[in-house]
Amino acid sequence: MNRRSFTNTLMLGVGALAVPRLPAAPTRKLKIGYTCITWGSFPRPGAESTIETALKDISGEGFWSFETFPELLDTLDQKDQLNPLLEKYAVPVRSGYITVNLIDPAQRKDGIARVIQLSKVIQKCKGTFVVLAPNGVKRDSYNFKEHRADIIAGLNEYAMAVTDLGLGTGLHQHTGTCIESRDEVYAVMEAVNTSHLKFAPDVGQLQKGGADAAKVVKDFLPILKHMHLKDYKGWEFYSGYCPLGMGTVDLPAVLDMAESSGQNPDIMVELDPSANGPMTPLETVKTTKAYLVKQGYTFKS
Repeated sequence: MNRRSFTNTLMLGVGALAVPRLPAAPTRKLKIGYTCITWGSFPRPGAESTIETALKDISGEGFWSFETFPELLDTLDQKDQLNPLLEKYAVPVRSGYITVNLIDPAQRKDGIARVIQLSKVIQKCKGTFVVLAPNGVKRDSYNFKEHRADIIAGLNEYAMAVTDLGLGTGLHQHTGTCIESRDEVYAVMEAVNTSHLKFAPDVGQLQKGGADAAKVVKDFLPILKHMHLKDYKGWEFYSGYCPLGMGTVDLPAVLDMAESSGQNPDIMVELDPSANGPMTPLETVKTTKAYLVKQGYTFKS
């Protein structure tokens, strides 16, 4: 090797040492889905028309599945519109979201019948999971301790009705409902029959409700079966939420735990709608997808 070759080789080696090695994104096995509420897909008259736009965007960005309200699926199915949409966009139903009344035992019999009917809609669409959400309450005058026993009994009965159909189900705590705070989540999940009812948290809602979302996920990791992956910023848009990576939720820790839990949970990205938001629904999906790609997740091409 002559002097020039030696000098060039040395400089290349020095250059290589000067460039820091970025850590590779971890290998991820979970397939991320998306809920449809960003597009205004709620169980109200006319909202089923928003599903196609949602599926177009969700499928176009390569997400693996979707979640919506079974009432919307049922309406589309009765109009013979559901199967053509599922075939057109090739994105399957993974889960359905059902709100149940937990504090009024007088409503439970009818509530169970309703849950069974809606769960069968999800099942017909080849979905596998029912997200059980608590009813809303006036939080400023609400006393959790007065309703704790009814909440636990109701969750056990609703969950058993769902699992008897062969579907999975879990508690989805929510701000503004009878199960919002960290202490309420622990009081309920440490008392219910977890052979039927698993944990299906919304990590953004946990953060908004004052909890450390990652800590709650860690504590209930053995029964984590479903999750709404949401970030929280506390600004004026999207009910305070934001696309992934823009807020305060420790998403890397949450995702690492979900990946290593051995439970293979469903992970569904969610962002509330915002009439005057700074991004269109599709732009929020693209922003969130870019964040997840950096975390090592892959999407359908």
